[in-house]
Amino acid sequence: MSAQSALRALRSWPIEARDTLPMALWNAAEIAAATGGTASHDFQAAGVEMDSRDVKRGDLFVALKGEAMDGHRFIPQAFANGAVAAIVDRPVDFPHVLVQDTTEALHALAHAARERAAAVRIAITGSVGKTGVKEAIFQALDRASRGAAHRSIRSYNNHVGVPLTLARMPARSRFGVFEMGMNHAGEIAPLAEHVRPHVALITTIAPAHIENLGSMEAIADEKASIFSGLMPGGTAVIPAGSPYCEQMRRIAEKYAAKVITFGASSDADVRLLDAIPSANGGSLVTADLGDARLCYSVAEPGEHWITNSLGVMAAVKAAGGDLGAAGLALAEMGGLKGRGARHQLAAQGGKALLIDESYNANPASMRATLRQLGQTPATRRVAVLGSMKELGDFSDKFHAQLVEPLSEAKIDYVVLVGDEMRALARELGKPSHTSLGNIGGFAHCDSPAEAIAALNEYGIANGDAILVKGSNSIGLGALVSHFTGLGASKDKDET
Repeated sequence: MSAQSALRALRSWPIEARDTLPMALWNAAEIAAATGGTASHDFQAAGVEMDSRDVKRGDLFVALKGEAMDGHRFIPQAFANGAVAAIVDRPVDFPHVLVQDTTEALHALAHAARERAAAVRIAITGSVGKTGVKEAIFQALDRASRGAAHRSIRSYNNHVGVPLTLARMPARSRFGVFEMGMNHAGEIAPLAEHVRPHVALITTIAPAHIENLGSMEAIADEKASIFSGLMPGGTAVIPAGSPYCEQMRRIAEKYAAKVITFGASSDADVRLLDAIPSANGGSLVTADLGDARLCYSVAEPGEHWITNSLGVMAAVKAAGGDLGAAGLALAEMGGLKGRGARHQLAAQGGKALLIDESYNANPASMRATLRQLGQTPATRRVAVLGSMKELGDFSDKFHAQLVEPLSEAKIDYVVLVGDEMRALARELGKPSHTSLGNIGGFAHCDSPAEAIAALNEYGIANGDAILVKGSNSIGLGALVSHFTGLGASKDKDET
């Protein structure tokens, strides 16, 4: 092609409506219009941040006020880190937008971002697997849209993180992927109302936060309240194999134009046909999507990721995404920090594998990851298990029951961390379990520091596979950081 022909082609390139949208995330006039506030200066912001420590050059800092902390105290630090302006409820000696309530202003900014972007929005909740599924869906949509997808970072899935993620969504986004978590009843529906998703997915129902909700049925009801925020014509995606599938379907049908189920059940809309182990430790999956069959690889190991992949495919299809791109995303995904990341450690005589699942834990995810540890090739298998929180009166029962997956996985050594793990320590100490010969020794520790000492005393050797898993509040990220040299996660434990 000649230079003149190339120039003609460039001039005739079709201009889309989104091409006329601004490149900057927000400017002063847009923020003032969205929040009803008054701008002190003209400015443009490239990002939105609520933590002054995380502010980057070009960010808008939102000075939120909580019960124990007032973000206005950290405005100088935010500007020292590169903020261009702040949303405040009192005049300050920096560029700002003055509003009556900074939390309400963040919500207003989030809703303005939602309305200005012609993006298909996908919301994800569930007791287990939300963050990994969110990342897989994002990677699929981002690949297919050539970088025009947006998603929650880390686990920004609560009453602050969700509107903050919305406020960060560029006007040019084609897709938005949002994670939603909860600790108590009544928390999911407001998050769904912020996002107003076109597609809402529940990964699974498990006894996380059963202390606060009281029963598995109540957990299913709370998770299914995500469907209350669906846009007209929206799609609900639910796990077919769950005992609470019909309960969730009844709720979904009140709000969704379409309900899609996924899983291995014969009546699932997105159905597993076959899954075989692949050479990299993952799986080769064949699925029936109703109008087509699809074969793809899943890099993440474990049966739970086979099921997760079906949910990913269902959501991507419902969002109008590219299923081929979804297959590539699943094939290339690595474990996330605190949620399956794998590290090679220097060990006596060679290398050892450390599997970082330190971000969260509940009975279902504990069983799944212990099962996977049992299938991991290793000379010795070691489990460092932290307490599972918010199980209430069920705590001792659920902790003690972990002796079964530990025995089935033939774990050589177990380090238990936290007060709630005493129930499992008592169970492991019974002669009936010692005589099985499936579980080697164990130690009970009160803190991650003691667990580090116990693991050092046991000795990490060539060929070991070490699983680290527990609720985030136990702090096992510090143990992972100690042995890998990487920083511990700052995310809040909210599922």
